[in-house]
Amino acid sequence: MSTLGRVAVIGGGSWATALAKLLLTNCDRIEWYMHRRDRIDDFIKYRHNPVYLSDVTFDTERIDFDDNINHVCEAADTLVVAVPSPYFRSEADRITVDVSRKNIVSAVKGIVPEHNMIVTEYFASRFGCADENLMVIGGPCHAEEVALDRLSYLTIGCHDTDKSRQFANLLAGPKMKTIISSDVAGIEYSAVLKNVYAIAGGIVSGMKAGDNFMAMLVCNAIREIRRFVDAIAPMERDICRSAYLGDLLVTAYSKFSRNHNFGSMIGKGYSVKAAMMEMAMVAEGYYGTKCIYEINESGVGVDMPILDCVHSILYEGVSPRRAFDRITDTFS
Repeated sequence: MSTLGRVAVIGGGSWATALAKLLLTNCDRIEWYMHRRDRIDDFIKYRHNPVYLSDVTFDTERIDFDDNINHVCEAADTLVVAVPSPYFRSEADRITVDVSRKNIVSAVKGIVPEHNMIVTEYFASRFGCADENLMVIGGPCHAEEVALDRLSYLTIGCHDTDKSRQFANLLAGPKMKTIISSDVAGIEYSAVLKNVYAIAGGIVSGMKAGDNFMAMLVCNAIREIRRFVDAIAPMERDICRSAYLGDLLVTAYSKFSRNHNFGSMIGKGYSVKAAMMEMAMVAEGYYGTKCIYEINESGVGVDMPILDCVHSILYEGVSPRRAFDRITDTFS
């Protein structure tokens, strides 16, 4: 018997839209919170998200939209949070109802700025949510490819195996395969880090450094991810599984990766500010770089030359070529 109850999506972007599409294949109805009432009205009128993945049509009769996050939190038992990390806190601060017993599923793939916490940690700390009710979605899965019904794989992490399996079944379908894991923190931190390394990959691509160097970059990036997650969330894990290496690969190389595209502009000579202004969507890795750098400096203390390199480019004004020249001899 399912313990997930009524499911709600929190967020109105591309990933929230893709997840809602998946959920509606297995749920009779869902709740859906979007911050802007005008976008909800357009969604209902045209039966698709007016801004993101607009080619995907929905049976809006099966969706209870609301622009009041507390109404949605009260109505649902399971909250799928898919808000970009820079906006997460402003949305979370709107929650005034008790969500401590709700199931919380983080699909954010980012860190909460200023707090330097992963989203599941923030819900536990701020709202008193129990570990067994906290889940995370990871793996190599672009929203755009979900919308196109391309074969994809997602990993659901939760300390409660039965609960992760139940939620995985809500997302599963002919073109969506699901995997379960107990490594909540490792998957969540890895999802943040792969965005940092996708920016690095984009910079290398923009500089036309070549496929050989890109391969070395990715090889060394997965080692950095392993060192960091093993230090901050020690447990037995296979870093070559899709939730870690797979997510890194798809983000580092793909044309759908906003982090790669952001880095590519910087590699081509854009300033960081100009690249951010050019981006139509948020590049999570920009914020993740600063947060992970500060976490590592404040006590984790593992060797992360690529992270340091990206931080120096984004926050210290070091030129990409000079920054990479500093670390090429560290690669193996």
